[in-house]
Amino acid sequence: MKQQKYGAGGPLRRVQLGNALSAFGSGFTMPYMFVYVDQVRGLGSLTAGLVFTLFALAALVVLPFAGRGIDRYGPRPVLLAGCALAATGAFSFGQASGTTGLLIAAFLFGGGVTTCQPALATMIVRCSTAKTRSHAFALQFTLVNLGMGIGALVGGQIVNVADPASLTRLFTIEALTFLGLALVTGTARIPGPAPVLVTEGTEQRSGLRALAADKAMVRLCLLAGLIFFTCYGQFESGVAAFATDTVKTAPSTLGMAIGANALTIVVLQMFMVRITARRRRTTAMAATGVVWLGAWGAALLAGLVRGEAAAATIAIVSIYVLFGVGESMLAPTLGPIVADLAPARLLGTYNSAFALVKQTAIAVGPAVGVLLVGSGTWPLYLAAMTCCTLLIIVLALRLRRHLTPVQDNAEAPAPVIVPIRELQTAA
Repeated sequence: MKQQKYGAGGPLRRVQLGNALSAFGSGFTMPYMFVYVDQVRGLGSLTAGLVFTLFALAALVVLPFAGRGIDRYGPRPVLLAGCALAATGAFSFGQASGTTGLLIAAFLFGGGVTTCQPALATMIVRCSTAKTRSHAFALQFTLVNLGMGIGALVGGQIVNVADPASLTRLFTIEALTFLGLALVTGTARIPGPAPVLVTEGTEQRSGLRALAADKAMVRLCLLAGLIFFTCYGQFESGVAAFATDTVKTAPSTLGMAIGANALTIVVLQMFMVRITARRRRTTAMAATGVVWLGAWGAALLAGLVRGEAAAATIAIVSIYVLFGVGESMLAPTLGPIVADLAPARLLGTYNSAFALVKQTAIAVGPAVGVLLVGSGTWPLYLAAMTCCTLLIIVLALRLRRHLTPVQDNAEAPAPVIVPIRELQTAA
């Protein structure tokens, strides 16, 4: 009974544990990569920036291959390859002392991390049903936030800028977490792909051609790119720079605000699963935009009252809390809608394309945010983010007409019974 309620039982639990391990590793090292390159290795902020650029650009290289690999060989081999790549990159990053070694290690590290993402998403889809999928993706999001938060907390106790060996230990432990991911999730018995109905004369386009011809998926990618650019791409960059440079928020207060965001997600996530389960997915995405408008309104208030420390602090914390409310609505929405749009034989390609959009938006977002805030034009920054948020609402509502009732969660999926002779197992 429990397995029917939550999905494929043991395998899904191992996938979720793998998600938590991966997130723990990211939180463990990501906040300290800049200081490691800049201060510990003494290579300067320019090299540190190049490290993050290569880390992000690796996604552009590996994700198309990851998607095709998942569709052809299944998610397990791709996950294992990603874990091996990430473990090698993390360990090498901790050992490297020169610019060339750090850049190569960052590319391997970033490529491995991003390869794991669509493989894990595909495993969640295969281990869940249409009815339990929203719960599974919401739980993944909660565990990822918890894992990153705990990882950052533990990593902060190890880091000592005056002791380079402490950073080497940090990245060595990070490499071990990816080996743990391979052991826990890479050995799980993942259910096979759904059967595909084969009809005579059916034309099957190649992965990328099929995706490009799917208007609903293209529109979803455009919307998702805007979502990740506007929130996730600003979360620890543009908004953080605005809080510290413009509002003069203390780092401890900023840390408290980020903690409030994580707590909001953990507290609200399962409630939001129940609420969004009875609503259209496009409505949930549009509602997220409405909530984020409140966040940018709080940012404007913080900028206007920045001379009043107490009021400005409340406004900054409110930004991150409202971001968390919106994120908790998106978690049970975005992953399942990609799964419902994807043909069974192209699930890996669709998940990889979605991950590529996410990584690109998150890479571009900080550059735009920090540039606008750093140049002193914070009102222009807030106006631009507000316009992007309004566009999220519009695109979410316009996406509705391109989705079926089942894809938009307006109608329960009907069971499909297919004669055995007409079934072909998808790759």
